[in-house]
Amino acid sequence: MSGELKPAPKILDRFANEPLTDFSKAENRKAMQEALRDVRESFGNDYPLIINGKSVETRARIASRNPAQHKEILGMVSCASPDHAEKAVAAARRAWDEWRKVPAAHRAEYLELIAAGLRNRRFELSAWIVLECGKPWAEADGDVAEAIDFCGYYARCMRELDCPQSCDYPGEENSTWYRSRGVAVVIAPWNFPLAILAGMTVAAIVTGNTVVMKPAEQSSIVAAKFMDVIQEAGLPNGVVNYLPGIGEEVGPALVGSPDVDLIAFTGSRKVGLEINKLAADTDPRQLGVKKVIAEMGGKNAIIVDEDADLDEAVQGVIRSAFGYSGQKCSACSRAIVLAPVFDSFTQRLKAACESLQIGPAEAPGTDLGPVIDEDAVSRINDYIAIGNEECETLVARDVGDLAQQGHFVGPHVFINVDPESRLAQHEIFGPVLAVLKARNLEQALTFANSTDYALTGGMYSRSPVALEKARHDFLVGNLYLNREITGAIVQRHPFGGFNFSGIGSKAGGPDYLLQYLLPVSVSENTLRRGFAPSADAEA
Repeated sequence: MSGELKPAPKILDRFANEPLTDFSKAENRKAMQEALRDVRESFGNDYPLIINGKSVETRARIASRNPAQHKEILGMVSCASPDHAEKAVAAARRAWDEWRKVPAAHRAEYLELIAAGLRNRRFELSAWIVLECGKPWAEADGDVAEAIDFCGYYARCMRELDCPQSCDYPGEENSTWYRSRGVAVVIAPWNFPLAILAGMTVAAIVTGNTVVMKPAEQSSIVAAKFMDVIQEAGLPNGVVNYLPGIGEEVGPALVGSPDVDLIAFTGSRKVGLEINKLAADTDPRQLGVKKVIAEMGGKNAIIVDEDADLDEAVQGVIRSAFGYSGQKCSACSRAIVLAPVFDSFTQRLKAACESLQIGPAEAPGTDLGPVIDEDAVSRINDYIAIGNEECETLVARDVGDLAQQGHFVGPHVFINVDPESRLAQHEIFGPVLAVLKARNLEQALTFANSTDYALTGGMYSRSPVALEKARHDFLVGNLYLNREITGAIVQRHPFGGFNFSGIGSKAGGPDYLLQYLLPVSVSENTLRRGFAPSADAEA
């Protein structure tokens, strides 16, 4: 006899993304300028660790600096040691026993409180992102909006997942539901200092896990502000612990701890693979195998077909390649242009690059701000040297005196790049674009798929046949057709890749939370309904 499958009821209300701030309105420009002034007035403060709800000052500290004015110190952040990492994990482990029992609906409400806190402090948080991470206004505002979206969307997803799936037979009741994994370590990057940090953290807590939150050194104050919002939302002590520190020092202690059940990481491929390897090296004291979720970058391409609207293609490539100075894992670092339109496209691309406004991120008209630090400048300049030696230079913008005051690198474009060269294969993470010429669409797709990354990609074309071919043969996690390839929006564009671009499911998508959960099936024989009497009944 067949059983009756009862799907979980769906939440019917529509999720709405947080609108971006319209800076063409005078009141929004004024609010942002006031926030920047207010943040500057708070420079010089100290930011302690937060372990089990308590502030912990350390002798070792990290100086947070403005990448556009490298002599400008925003504040001093306590720097955790491996001992602090052990204490934070222990606090999270203790808190988990009670937190996992909190009903999912209540945990979702906490996320909505966090979203409200972020919304109320939107301009302040955007200003901190501008000054600590060098993001221009619109990019910083988008960062905060995405953090708000993650809170609202994951709260909604958890409510849906909280409905057990039933499959009952005569005489037998069966249900499948989810429980949390335990302690999660969240290791976040500096390039989306609030959005990615918040996304991984709230995903962990709404699913009933507790968190040790390790931000990037370069964005530790933004993370401290996020921790303020978490505490203001009233989460119990120990559910989220704030642990800034040097990755090489505290990372192994966190990832290798036998009391950690899950690691959520976003950052470089090198570090991601090291985390995956260390997490797989099972400690005898562990009670299970650690789960690793890792987003590790890309070498993303936009194909420009011979029938593309070249004006749209140029603007899409410019925004994708040089938005936030190319410091996005989704950034376009290769433009693959079909031969019949190669010369026309590159001429227009050169003119568009020359018009980009380079300057401090806090200036409202800036298109291209600083890169994050001196190490980034050195690495990017090494690749520019390779381009100058091996390729033909189309664009090489000089930043002038800006290089003396901050970490600035002008946009560079190299053409006729060999698809197997370092410039076409390595993730550079800066404002450097390689332009390749392809004979036809087949060769363009071969070039696009020739790296061992598979994160984002795009195509500009007016041909339905070519666009359909790209859907099937362009091997990336996020494919964008006739639009820029950056700016993924929660729910609308679930984000993440495969191959060496990542381990796990897509952030901001319907199955992302499943990675933070363990499925459980319960089956009960109900043919006999008799039960043993209680002690009170016997009396």
